[in-house]
Amino acid sequence: MKFLGILTALSLTASIAQAQKLDSFTVAGWSKPISEITNLLAEPDKGFFKARGIKLGYVPGTGGGSAIRNMLTGKADVAFTDPASFYQALDKGEKLVAIYNIYPQNVFNVVSPKDRNITKPSDLKGKKIGVYSLSSGTRQNLQVLLHQVGLKESDVTIQVTGLLNFAPVIQGQVDATAATDTGLFVGKLKGLKEVNVIEVRDYLNVPSDMFVVTEKTYQTKKPLLKRFLAAYRDSAAWMIKNPKEAAKIAKKRAINGRNEAINLEIIKIRNISSVSPTTAKKGLGAFDLDLLQKGANTFKQLGLIKKDIDISSVVKSDLIPK
Repeated sequence: MKFLGILTALSLTASIAQAQKLDSFTVAGWSKPISEITNLLAEPDKGFFKARGIKLGYVPGTGGGSAIRNMLTGKADVAFTDPASFYQALDKGEKLVAIYNIYPQNVFNVVSPKDRNITKPSDLKGKKIGVYSLSSGTRQNLQVLLHQVGLKESDVTIQVTGLLNFAPVIQGQVDATAATDTGLFVGKLKGLKEVNVIEVRDYLNVPSDMFVVTEKTYQTKKPLLKRFLAAYRDSAAWMIKNPKEAAKIAKKRAINGRNEAINLEIIKIRNISSVSPTTAKKGLGAFDLDLLQKGANTFKQLGLIKKDIDISSVVKSDLIPK
């Protein structure tokens, strides 16, 4: 009887260990761990992914293009990337599928001091413009603006300034810089005075970021992907509902999170971009396929990609939590 009791105890221990075993799952990000992705960084504190049986990992990047490369080279399971990088990777023949609409609202812009008199895309001709990196959404969305008015990238001078770095434009080393809404907020805190802002959404309002996986991962890991997206949805909903708590967590988790008040404003800005009329109807993560198709068509018309892209074949909604 004692022996049976020992076996029962061992079996129970093994069952508990098995139940606690987590599936490793890594996100390739477009950035370092910054405050606007606090919902991901808060995993040690909130455990959204652990609750779904996932051990979350994060690989930093230098733009949406690098996020896709890190995923393709096996460093991560999913890419946190922008539609422009997605379109361009598909154009190169990569087999990819977008599975969740992270930020339905376009957050990219071009910012310049008022004394540069840059108020519209055509004013950028002959100017020196900063971008986060050559593989970032800032560069690709800048290309969209230039092409809208018949300009090529060769009509301007591109200078890599680094993530959220407004020092070159403040110091006059560049005439303008391609950035994001949160980047502009931080820039103003760091001394950026009165500026003109050209919003990309006024020209092409495609989403800012999506979760993208390889076609193979989409086909073979659907149960795991569903759990991941459910956990991400939970984390995003938490940050929308509890921005003050998120700001406190960002103070210890984000590399730029030392100031809680600044964290709060950045998180509020990012929360706004997480919702749209489509997500209001269908829930967080929902896609507007017509808008993404328009984006793909526009990229081809502007010469940024060469192939036609059928969005319905590369954007799937079946894994998004209902």
